Amino acid sequence: MTEPTRASSADAVGSDGRTGGLVAHDLDEGSRRLVGQVRIVGSGLLGTSIGLRLRQHGVDVILDDVSPAARSLAIDYGAGRAPSDDDRPTLVVVAVPPDVTATIVASELQRFPEALVTDVASVKVAPLVELRALGADVSRYIGSHPMAGRERGGAVSARADLFIGRPWVIAGHDDITYRRAGAVEDLALDLGATPIEMTPEEHDAGVALVSHVPQVVASLMASRLAEAPDSSLDLAGQGVRDVTRIAASDPALWVQILGANASRVVDVLRALRVDLDGVIDALAEPEAPGARRAVAEAIGSGNGGVSRLPGKHGSTAQFSSVIVLVDDTPGQLARLLTEIGEIGVNLEDLRLEHSPGAPVGLAEVAIVPDQEQRLVAELERRGWTVAGAFA
Repeated sequence: MTEPTRASSADAVGSDGRTGGLVAHDLDEGSRRLVGQVRIVGSGLLGTSIGLRLRQHGVDVILDDVSPAARSLAIDYGAGRAPSDDDRPTLVVVAVPPDVTATIVASELQRFPEALVTDVASVKVAPLVELRALGADVSRYIGSHPMAGRERGGAVSARADLFIGRPWVIAGHDDITYRRAGAVEDLALDLGATPIEMTPEEHDAGVALVSHVPQVVASLMASRLAEAPDSSLDLAGQGVRDVTRIAASDPALWVQILGANASRVVDVLRALRVDLDGVIDALAEPEAPGARRAVAEAIGSGNGGVSRLPGKHGSTAQFSSVIVLVDDTPGQLARLLTEIGEIGVNLEDLRLEHSPGAPVGLAEVAIVPDQEQRLVAELERRGWTVAGAFA
């Protein structure tokens, strides 16, 4: 393998110093895995974020987009350069909406006959089926999908650290060898992601459950808020914010995603409808025999499901939560986090709740259970008000 050429620090960040939230410095380019040029088609959130991170590795990133303005914006942020006639990419990453993914992939396969082509669309079966129908050379194509994103899209929302620690699905198929697809695994690792091998069918069933249906549920719940009286919304706490966090997504994009994975999404929604009907029936006659048990079992089954979600570093460890009151004044949250570090307790997670106009907010910190008692005692000794602690 050819040793990559080291780039200057000016190459590692955009012209405005943008690093997507990372410290502006060179990464260890000698440890990067990808060799050669990488072409990215699509300069939205994912495409620009990929480009930002690869540029920090000193990779020659070529950006292209059907919109010259969108491409120029991503280039201005430092995610890559404009195409040239002598480009010879070894890897092409297609980051476009699902309804045009297969068409663009087919075009890139034909245009660059030596390149491996991947896409980052959120569905994997449909593009592969369409490519085969088009007669494309799928021996050089493998679909992939980073399980990362933000509520807002576009280059302005891109971050070089978007993929760090996130799963990156590589959806292999019978027409490509593992060796030939190796550059996609290298891409995921260079971006700080964790590669996960799945079939396209396994991927689409999985995202229907953990991504696509949650989007529908969040949007439907948020729609109940549109006509709600202000007096009700004034009571909003972290619960409704958690449930509706992803509801500010792009409707046009989600019409494409849900349509491309419709059958699998429908299966999950129908099962959810059965469960919801059971709760509705129980609450319609709460004094009826078995009604309270039905509600308790519905809530209890949720406990069991959430306990299976991977925790920090992919573990299923359970953490204790400590809720601390934080004055709504500059520097108070930073002081809390600093003092938790001084106490010697590792912060596993952090959630904030603050209503506009309220003089205080709530910081919920997650820690390992055996540190809970010591943290509470030390924080109270330092003058903090602990509003609650629970496992």
